[in-house]
Amino acid sequence: MGLAYVPRMNRDLSKTLSFLVLHLMVGFTVAYLFTGSIALAGGIALVEPLANAVVFFFHERAWNDRSGRPRRLIDALLHRHGPKTA
Repeated sequence: MGLAYVPRMNRDLSKTLSFLVLHLMVGFTVAYLFTGSIALAGGIALVEPLANAVVFFFHERAWNDRSGRPRRLIDALLHRHGPKTA
């Protein structure tokens, strides 16, 4: 990991933060249009990305099985792994 890695990391972080701001603005706007409440829209706009982050974590676990076998969703959610191989 040399100095060439730093600009790429900075770009990725900038894109992530800009997408977070965009996501929060869209979430707030949609929630406000549905509820008419600034407080409720703000709460929804903050809670929804957190819930999505948790869902994304489990989604990645389900897709990242390295054995090549299809994984059942319940196994991924409960962190069950197949038999250990040497």
